[in-house]
Amino acid sequence: MQRSDDLIHPHDDPSPWAPLRNPIYRSFWIASLVSNLGTWMHEIGAGWLMTDLDASPQMVAAVRTAMAAPIVLLAIPAGVLADRTDRRKLLLATQTMLLLTTATLAVLTYSGAVTSWILLALTFVIGLGMTLHVPTWQASIPELVPRIQLSRAIALGSISFNLARALGPALAGILVALTGSWIAFSFNALSFAGVIVVLLCWKRTRSESTRGLSFALSLYQGLRYVARTVQMRNVLIRVMLFVIPASALWGLLPLVARERLQWGAEGFGILVTCVGAGAIIGARFLPKVQTRLGSHFTVLTAMLLFGTGLAVMGTSLQRPVVVVASLLMGCGWMLTLTTLNTTAQITLPNRMRARGMSCYLTAMAISMSSGSFLWGSVAESIGQGDESIGIGHAQKIAAATIFVTAAIGMCFRLSASTERHGR
Repeated sequence: MQRSDDLIHPHDDPSPWAPLRNPIYRSFWIASLVSNLGTWMHEIGAGWLMTDLDASPQMVAAVRTAMAAPIVLLAIPAGVLADRTDRRKLLLATQTMLLLTTATLAVLTYSGAVTSWILLALTFVIGLGMTLHVPTWQASIPELVPRIQLSRAIALGSISFNLARALGPALAGILVALTGSWIAFSFNALSFAGVIVVLLCWKRTRSESTRGLSFALSLYQGLRYVARTVQMRNVLIRVMLFVIPASALWGLLPLVARERLQWGAEGFGILVTCVGAGAIIGARFLPKVQTRLGSHFTVLTAMLLFGTGLAVMGTSLQRPVVVVASLLMGCGWMLTLTTLNTTAQITLPNRMRARGMSCYLTAMAISMSSGSFLWGSVAESIGQGDESIGIGHAQKIAAATIFVTAAIGMCFRLSASTERHGR
């Protein structure tokens, strides 16, 4: 039976691949897949490099915090800029910035000149480039596909991200083990070059304008819309209720591989690959789950699934068991955040899309950066010299927290229709 708050319209073409028939969307999707692959290879390289430079839990978790911090500070102004500036030119500028920064990091790492603080500084600059890129890109998606295909285009973007998550870490784990972290950074730089080529081929006819409004007034309008729209408020609250405890996975995963499982870089890559594989499995069943449960209960179920996997990872030292837990968490992560992202996208009108999605990204970044720091500190405090014990206890506490926040999230109902919103 179909629920009223499904994200899939009952009369829509059921093919999930329909947006790929559009040449321009297909080109961007392929370029994004390669770029996402480079990003995940970069994450593996940066995380593993930090364990060589400074293996303390706080410094390892700081890599992700450095990436997320610019989004906390600047995502909302970036969204305002994307609603006022030609998005194609803005995307070209951000991709060029990212290419130069990652190429610099590759050269410094290869030459042995990189330090832990240089790694964090360049990671911060990369995070700044992504802060400008992501809301601009998200706001551009409706231009690439027919309106009725928007939710499927978003889902395909999620599949691209998670396919890269499944393949990138495994490839990075092998390459980093053989040659060093610099190879992951080099591939990431080349992936940005590919996106630049596609952007140069995009013959965009429309352009954004200030609409006669000051930057401050545009910012105020975006914040007021999000604050007054119940659906957006609920999405943002549930993002934070999930990501703060769930960040215990990403912030501590390199140390789970090294300290708890006694694995090298290739083992770390295997764990992240399993998370990505679980996300792809989740994407396969997402439409059926949403049709049966609706978006509100899909998020609840997915959070409980993720919490179960995190509790198992924090308890077991058996590699096969931890691999299965990683699959469960990947599925739960994908189901939760794709449902919340799609709900936000189809709730926002076009004129507010970049500003609204920048608020979504800010909530994500605040949750990820604060959560990564929190769980790194908890692990270090509890461990008292035994990092393996501290990491496991921190993850079990985070899992218990997810079960509590999943119940709290039921007070903030999600309800959306692709036909009713986004016009």
